Amino acid sequence: MLEQPEETVNSVTLLALAAQLITANLLGLLIGTDAGVGFVVLGILLNVVVFFVFGEAAPKTWAVQHSDRAALRTAGFLWALTRFPPLRWIVRGLLGFVNVILPGKGLKQGPFVTETEIRQMADVAAQEEAIETEERELIHSIFEFGDTVVREVMRPRPDVIAVEVDATVDEAITIAINNGFSRMPAYEESIDNVVGLVFLKDLAARGAAGEGNEPVSTCLRPANFVPESKRVAELMREMQKEKFHMAVVVDEYGGTAGVVTMEDLLEEIVGEITDEYDIEEPQVERLTDGRLRVPGRTPIDDVNEELDADLPHEEWDTVGGLVFSTLGHVPAEGECVVFGGYEFCAERVQGRRIVSVLIKALAPSGPGAGRRRGSDDRTE
Repeated sequence: MLEQPEETVNSVTLLALAAQLITANLLGLLIGTDAGVGFVVLGILLNVVVFFVFGEAAPKTWAVQHSDRAALRTAGFLWALTRFPPLRWIVRGLLGFVNVILPGKGLKQGPFVTETEIRQMADVAAQEEAIETEERELIHSIFEFGDTVVREVMRPRPDVIAVEVDATVDEAITIAINNGFSRMPAYEESIDNVVGLVFLKDLAARGAAGEGNEPVSTCLRPANFVPESKRVAELMREMQKEKFHMAVVVDEYGGTAGVVTMEDLLEEIVGEITDEYDIEEPQVERLTDGRLRVPGRTPIDDVNEELDADLPHEEWDTVGGLVFSTLGHVPAEGECVVFGGYEFCAERVQGRRIVSVLIKALAPSGPGAGRRRGSDDRTE
């Protein structure tokens, strides 16, 4: 019944509608044409009250409060009802007629509850304290998880800590310990040519066995490669099935775009996961003057949520990407750009990378999205 809800829903909907229409017609016959206006109004009120109280509000409220008992008590009746041949034929015939009028698969396959409706139900339940705020956020995160691609959650190439295959085991152990990683990609000549992964536990075992001067290539493990456009839900299923915890992300040209781990995927659902050894990076910070300070790699979605804005995220994923693309060049520290009613200033730049950005909401004005301002400009 859960796998094919349309059979039960359509049958119950048809019977409920038939009951209401038949009751209304019988009421009309009972009152008769000679009855006064008062009797007609009284009959309509009684009909509405009876159906609302005993057909809608009371049973549905009880079922929500006692979902297991309601499901078990009604499952047998509903199963028999949906398989009653005459009713089944009528439902299929009517749906076939509707599908002729409105072609498509919607009436045959559903869905009967949309993602938006479930999100709204979670919001209402949180407001009424039926569920915790954290549970509401978890529900929203699960839906967003299905729409997220690997590019949005990966550790980008500039942040990837990798080791050359010609490096010694002792050197690789030092790199892993200094950076706090238990797995690292190993490459030949360039990080675009990743040949495998090295695990700290393998390196430590080699070092303890007196093989610290051996090259890293002697303890390589196979690496998994995924495109940056792959959906994270699909990647998580692959990680669970094939039992790997890190994948190398490649761009459309085959170069290394970054790495992604199981922890990165889980954080999309439950939020940031930190342990006692992690160095927590500064996140979104509100300043006393009303501006917002964010790391350059902050996702646009997070900024939209913080500012209650609607900045586009199709062309770029991060705030740094928005500033880069809008300016068209590597910004100098203090250089600003106006976009979507906000001013974005590159507060700190390292090489070609925007480390932090200051965001300021601007007063509504005329057209001005995309205007640039240098760090030494005094007026716009």
